[in-house]
Amino acid sequence: MEQTLVILKPSSIRRFIVGDVIARFQHKGLIISGIKMMQLDEAILREHYAHLVDRPFFPDILESMTATPVIVMCLKGKDAVAVVRTMTGTTNSRNAAPGTIRGDYAMSGQENIVHASDSPENAAIELKRFFRDGEIFDYLPCALRLLYAPDEL
Repeated sequence: MEQTLVILKPSSIRRFIVGDVIARFQHKGLIISGIKMMQLDEAILREHYAHLVDRPFFPDILESMTATPVIVMCLKGKDAVAVVRTMTGTTNSRNAAPGTIRGDYAMSGQENIVHASDSPENAAIELKRFFRDGEIFDYLPCALRLLYAPDEL
């Protein structure tokens, strides 16, 4: 099964919607393989957003992403990256479809509730950035057969 990274950003922490967002992933049938709260610093954000460091709005990203701790999660499931990306909606929340996390909870391109890996390759890189060895667990819930057909496992 595929793994992906999700970061519940300070905008979700400050608005007390963490439980709602996590519940949506769980209700979909994604497996939480790792979860922790951490305070991000400039070094990890420069690495994570390396493609944006030279953009004029990068200081705003730093301020936003360090405003409170974040919650990082490793979610696992069949096609987890694509499933999570579909669930989160487009980056600019004003354009995100109703029913998506951003479409239902946000109005901003920056204060958009969650970060989600954009490819399996980037998910692997990002998971190593935010989780140490032993912090991601490999288990299968007993309800797995209720989530997938036998040929999907």
